[in-house]
Amino acid sequence: MLIGDVARRSGVSARMLRHYESRGLVRPTGRTDAGYREYSWEDIRRILHVEILRSLGLSLREVGRALDDPGFRPGELVDDLVRRTRERIAAEMELLTRLRRIGATDPADWEDVLHIVALLQGLGSDSAGKRQRAALSSAGEVPVPVEALVEATLSESDPIVAGALRWALARSGEGGADRGLALLAEGLRSPAAEVRKRAVDSITELPNAEATALLRDALTDADLVVRRSAALALGARGVADAVPTLVDMIVEEVNDVGAADALSALASDPARAEPIVARLADRLARSGAGSPARQRLTQALAEIPGEAAARALAELSDDEDRVVALTAAYILRLRSER
Repeated sequence: MLIGDVARRSGVSARMLRHYESRGLVRPTGRTDAGYREYSWEDIRRILHVEILRSLGLSLREVGRALDDPGFRPGELVDDLVRRTRERIAAEMELLTRLRRIGATDPADWEDVLHIVALLQGLGSDSAGKRQRAALSSAGEVPVPVEALVEATLSESDPIVAGALRWALARSGEGGADRGLALLAEGLRSPAAEVRKRAVDSITELPNAEATALLRDALTDADLVVRRSAALALGARGVADAVPTLVDMIVEEVNDVGAADALSALASDPARAEPIVARLADRLARSGAGSPARQRLTQALAEIPGEAAARALAELSDDEDRVVALTAAYILRLRSER
């Protein structure tokens, strides 16, 4: 069979058949009297085998080895092909995501497209400085897609860059903030505690009822650090559910000043002041004599307004722990002077 007939029957171009021959993959069995290549049915069968192997992603060199090396074992090569295919798919998915994000911004011209691409590259840079600059630049006339901001925020380990990203996300506009909140809610379901913590920190920057509801959910997170971050944010928002965690933070000396400030903010509502004082007093009673935790709990009462806190401090001024008694007496004197 001549090369033209083979090309028509196999779907492989004559040019490619000549290339296969030059690489030693498929050599025609014979020649006609006029010197034309003549392929046998066995040659055609080999051509089909070459095409099948190429369709799996093998290079021509790998195809030749697979067909001609008696010691060839396909398992290792197949594993390598699987790895390469996964890498290629990941790269294509990354490109697809980037294109979708660019399209979502509805760019007016190529200058907008170039600007968005530059910002996306900046957010993915290995340099913390470049990531920070990209975050700070993202609130311009052509904003970075909110999906990219959330993704960067949930993966950012540098605290300065993370702050810039949260700032950018909070200023992404009403529609962007709503979409960002939905994506951050997904971050709260991440199996990685550090990702959930970053999600809480970002949600804290969004002052709306939906964000508060998500922070309430985070109070029951399996990770203690996540729960504490949510409690601090909820305390500032006046949500009493945060009180038990805030008191525990004072006892355990974990950001106890921030926790005391949050309790003070909550106690500005007289209806909440007495239950807060009662919880502080309960922990004081349960903590051992001489415990530094009792001193911190006493100090926390200093910023709680109202008669309930004053009564608790008066009782503590006679406490058997001299440091606690002196601290309570000093706080009472300051309160009377005010």
